Amino acid sequence: MLRTVTCGALNLNNLGESVTLCGWVQKSRDLGGMTFIDIRDRYGITQLVFNMDDNRELCETARTLGREFVIKAIGTVVERSNKNPKMATGDVEIKVSALEILNAAKLPPFMIDDETDGGDELRMKYRYLDLRRNPVRNNLVLRHKMAQSVRRYLDALDFIEVETPVLIKSTPEGARDFVVPSRMNEGEFYALPQSPQTFKQLLMVSGFDRYFQIVKCFRDEDLRADRQPEFTQIDCEMSFIEQEDILNTFEGLIRTLFKEVRNYDLPEVPRMQYADAMRLYGSDKPDTRFAMQFVELNNLVKGKGFPVFDNAELVVGINAKGAASYTRKQLDELTDFIKRPQIGATGLIYARHNDDGTIKSSVDKFFNEEDLKQWSEAFATEKGDLLLILAGTTDKVRKQLNELRLEMGNRLGLRDKNTFSALWVLDFPLLEWDEETGRYHAMHHPFTSPKPEDIALLDSKPGEVRANAYDLVINGTEVGGGSIRIHDRELQALMFKHLGFSAEEAQKQFGFLMDAFEFGAPPHGGIAFGFDRLTSIFAGLDTIRDVIAFPKNNSGRDVMIDSPSTIDEKQLKELKIKTDL
Repeated sequence: MLRTVTCGALNLNNLGESVTLCGWVQKSRDLGGMTFIDIRDRYGITQLVFNMDDNRELCETARTLGREFVIKAIGTVVERSNKNPKMATGDVEIKVSALEILNAAKLPPFMIDDETDGGDELRMKYRYLDLRRNPVRNNLVLRHKMAQSVRRYLDALDFIEVETPVLIKSTPEGARDFVVPSRMNEGEFYALPQSPQTFKQLLMVSGFDRYFQIVKCFRDEDLRADRQPEFTQIDCEMSFIEQEDILNTFEGLIRTLFKEVRNYDLPEVPRMQYADAMRLYGSDKPDTRFAMQFVELNNLVKGKGFPVFDNAELVVGINAKGAASYTRKQLDELTDFIKRPQIGATGLIYARHNDDGTIKSSVDKFFNEEDLKQWSEAFATEKGDLLLILAGTTDKVRKQLNELRLEMGNRLGLRDKNTFSALWVLDFPLLEWDEETGRYHAMHHPFTSPKPEDIALLDSKPGEVRANAYDLVINGTEVGGGSIRIHDRELQALMFKHLGFSAEEAQKQFGFLMDAFEFGAPPHGGIAFGFDRLTSIFAGLDTIRDVIAFPKNNSGRDVMIDSPSTIDEKQLKELKIKTDL
């Protein structure tokens, strides 16, 4: 080894020891007769000291070192006269007797510090430098600890980690596939897996009983803060179980992760029906760190001569506690917020519960004091509260009010990243209607089992069929989702029929799975957690990008290696591919 100790290990117990350190120059300070160099590795920082009186040549060499030079220093551990309590090694320094420059470095394009002057795109281009920074490196250390905790927990429950193929078959359901041409099979293509769904079900047919995998998945989707074209799942499946077994097993996993990695005691996770989540929060992934549940007002506001309410399918609002002091400017900002195209509301009605006990609204012309008192009772308001009300078609207005609720949560400081609130959301609709294609699509995926008591509705009322499905939500982010699977060929064929597949199409795309069901498929189910999302929540980040070593930007590009890129004409000819741009 080139070194005998790392840069974060030394303290007063090591006084007098001869040591060898290797690392990068964090910074240097030239004080005339003495030069101080901070040497850094992934474990910490140690101060090196050079004295002109002791060794002029060595001191002059130290003065030539630039930031990020890679060096090797040999010396003796001595006590610092000016200790630095902010450093783990701040009680000691190394009196250097020999110095070797292992590699010189250009001046980096941004500061390699916790607080850097580099913008996102610049740091992405030089990601290998960004990864030297403590905050980014710590995120990856956190990710490592979480992965190890997952493996320990599942291994203790007899889960087997099995790798599944990366080159698979393209299927029409779900997001767009990334496709890979096959040179040996002209005109045919592999797809990169959006998840190992069918393979883990086949492993259950194979009798593996309990499977997991921390696995790369790929989806050609538009990107956002919690989405990358390649991402990682904790993928799990179990045989001979019911929904309750899945919920208990993997709630245990999440609570273990919080305890081992964050030393946080996550309480027992409550459960909520999908229908109630939409009614009370307007979202199937509600942030339950704060209350502010929806209150529906149709029975109180209809027929009062106010067209906005009278013509609406649903009138619904929230109580922003303590926000009655909001100025007109602040209320106008909220109105502008919900009118943004991505939200699409047409206006905002508000009412204040004043300190004198009166209720004043922006529609006092249409509603008298008694009406507003009923509003107050419905929302259980207190002095200082502010009611925010929207009206429109049911689905749209709930989604709009969800966005307003989250915005108010931010403004009122109710979304603390060091507070965690988890929720199971259960009994999703099995199918959702798509106006564009004019048919039903699977809300989760085509292999999700319907509730046994709802199977009879598939032919008559398919939109009312509930799925045997469940999502785990933490702080308003869906971190995991799964279902009890179909394990019977006839039911799977019926499901494909309702998704618009002909019998021939179903056989062509998924015949291998339906055939497998004829050889004794056990009842089974599972769940997959978004590992990147989960890690970002543990790290207190708004984006998954900084918990991934080499992420893509918002255009799906790796600007560091300039990918995607064109390929050589010779390769295209081998693959029998022509581009038409």
